[in-house]
Amino acid sequence: MKHLFLLLGVLQLLAATAAVYKQWIPNTNFETASNWDKGRAPCAGDVVRFEENKVVSVFISSPHALTDVYLPLNGELVLASGAGFAAFDGSWDPGCDSGATVSFADAEHRAWFDPTLWQAVSPRGELEPSGSIFSVDEERVPCSYDDVIFQPETSFRVNVDSSRRVIHVRSLSLMGQEFSSPEAWAGYLRGPSAPLHFHGNGTLQVTGTGCADKSGCACGNAPDGHRICAALLGVSGRQCPAPACQSPLQPLGHCCRVCGATVNLDFTPDFDLQKYRDRVVQALLSQPKYAGVQMAISKVHKEQTFLGVIPRGSVPLIQIVLIDNGTGAQMGTTAEQLAADIVEDTAQHGETLGISSAKLEVATGSTFSGQVGSHALSRITAGMVSGLLFCLLFLGGMFFLNRKGKLRLPALHLHRPWDRAEDPASPAPASDKGFDNPMFDVEPPVTDPGEEIPQEMAPKDHQVFYLNPLYNASETEA
Repeated sequence: MKHLFLLLGVLQLLAATAAVYKQWIPNTNFETASNWDKGRAPCAGDVVRFEENKVVSVFISSPHALTDVYLPLNGELVLASGAGFAAFDGSWDPGCDSGATVSFADAEHRAWFDPTLWQAVSPRGELEPSGSIFSVDEERVPCSYDDVIFQPETSFRVNVDSSRRVIHVRSLSLMGQEFSSPEAWAGYLRGPSAPLHFHGNGTLQVTGTGCADKSGCACGNAPDGHRICAALLGVSGRQCPAPACQSPLQPLGHCCRVCGATVNLDFTPDFDLQKYRDRVVQALLSQPKYAGVQMAISKVHKEQTFLGVIPRGSVPLIQIVLIDNGTGAQMGTTAEQLAADIVEDTAQHGETLGISSAKLEVATGSTFSGQVGSHALSRITAGMVSGLLFCLLFLGGMFFLNRKGKLRLPALHLHRPWDRAEDPASPAPASDKGFDNPMFDVEPPVTDPGEEIPQEMAPKDHQVFYLNPLYNASETEA
């Protein structure tokens, strides 16, 4: 039994390390039944029709006898050795309905950014067995450092409409030929077949270079994430299935919310993504209790905002997405247990692994998971409260500076009850610096001519004034 678990771990490890090869699934071959409106390939006695204004590239692997063929104005027929067409001689064919018209299906809608049209394969193009490693939706389409394979002896037509002018891949193999350098790929693009194989506003570019960062490289498909999700959800009626858990999570790069758990790792320059992936697969994921758990692990870029609203760039992190095959109340619980083990492992060995912190989020039906699931809403609420406090502090500071005379706001004139209203009919003389106070409006006593009159008892015609500290004379002059 121990050897069986070890073998399982090795197979999962191979799946984790070899999933950088993406193979295009559909083709435009003549013999493929789904390429024809009758759901079968043409046979003797049929009339074959290609729409005259549809661009096609069709690979023909065997000889065919036909009654008639209508070809397009722009296209190519690629003949394998011994393949071709011959006129039907009228002999009886038991497997063919005589006289039918069979039309070639429209291949224009097959898009590069449709995840359902790609599959992970080995370097030799062999289909990878389904295991415990999966990819978020954006990474199911070829990433910037992936190798792309179109099966040998197949024709195809791909729509490369994109939000980017250039779509980068590491290498590209088609018609049995591999292009692994920009120069070789440029030669193919100058040939007649390129516009028949690829159409749209994007341009494919082969770089010939892989990811040189040991901490991993982001996929690069985020700008076209909306195209990926639109293509994926178009298959299921353009809406995500309702998750069974109470607080589903939304992983970065994934179109729909999931039940399970995510672990986000902040890393240091010492972090090695491939080694860490191997460690998780061998030490944790391969354990019998986690047999039903699937894991996606990759580097992603998380958008950062100021006060929860204003974008301020992004930060790289390692995202681990865990889902399981549980049902009902048990859905996501096993994935949550594995996520807790991963966080515990990073707490014990994070410094050695190059991990500075780990953040766990779960989406089970428990009360705790509900609180975690509302974390995003809490962040938004906190951002709004912080913004309101900031505005109040700013306005308070402006008012304080205005009171102190450090700042003049002509548009903001505050009338205070202790300010004496000005009489527009009798403006005070420019030289008058005070105001009449009834407490001092008394006749001065009779004194000797040589006796000095106290200032507070001076006659009114003397320009004497009283300074009130609550009175700001500059406001009446404004």
